[in-house]
Amino acid sequence: MNTVPFSVYLKLICVALFWGGTFIAGRIVSTEIPHMIAAAGRFLVACIFLLLLAWRVEGGLPKLSRQQKHATFGLGATGIFLYNICFLAALERMPAGRSALFVSLSPIVTALAMAILFRERLGFTKWLGIAIAFVGAAVVITRGDLMSVAHDISHSMGSGELFMLAAVGSWTAYTILGKHALKGLSPIAATTYASLWGLLLLSMGAVNQLPMLDTTKLTWQVLSAIVFLGIFGTVIGFVWYYEGVKTIGPARTAVFNNLVPVFGVSLSALLLNESILISMIVGGVLTIAGVSLTNRTSH
Repeated sequence: MNTVPFSVYLKLICVALFWGGTFIAGRIVSTEIPHMIAAAGRFLVACIFLLLLAWRVEGGLPKLSRQQKHATFGLGATGIFLYNICFLAALERMPAGRSALFVSLSPIVTALAMAILFRERLGFTKWLGIAIAFVGAAVVITRGDLMSVAHDISHSMGSGELFMLAAVGSWTAYTILGKHALKGLSPIAATTYASLWGLLLLSMGAVNQLPMLDTTKLTWQVLSAIVFLGIFGTVIGFVWYYEGVKTIGPARTAVFNNLVPVFGVSLSALLLNESILISMIVGGVLTIAGVSLTNRTSH
């Protein structure tokens, strides 16, 4: 069995930090300019840097086979187009820290999807971990009032929460597709093609939203947030995440998403002065413990 280089794990921790930061940047952007325009701006920046990176490191992009075209389009449609629409829609409606905690469900949903779609076996320990993680998520969603769901689920589940759950689903599809799209493609090539497809889809929506854009809202904070989302949240984040998927597999890579809500909640308190509720801490710890248990025996 080959030893995984420590640098792979270090990069995945940095990815979690960058992605925790995307909730703060996304919150700043989503409340000021239309979502499609914001997301298209993010991936315009990303695609420029990805194309430069592909040219510098690999001498350009390879020609895709038909199967690779379908796979990279799937990545662009799920992890970029759908995820960003849901992500920004959620951040417009709910605090960044609370939104970030939903990401902790991603590895659990990924593990379940792998079991259903690819017949990956889940033993008792994994099912126990999944149950604990979902209880933790329920504590976060209901703000600690689990009984409120029995009376009125709409009291806990607003449109922001629903958009964030849809974002988790989109990301799960992206993670699983990534394992297959990487066959014969480097992380840089796969990420670049996915981003180009995503930019194409987002640009179609952005054109329709141009009349809604107030250019006075394009402050240095908003523009800086878009650049951060493009370079750190996309270029560096996606390439390093892909390296993890290729080296240690989708389930073990998804474990590092546990750190995203930790960074997201911490940064939202520091930079946006958002309050940290006891239910967020308790639910977050339960979810992370459940995810760790689920993936403890993964190879």
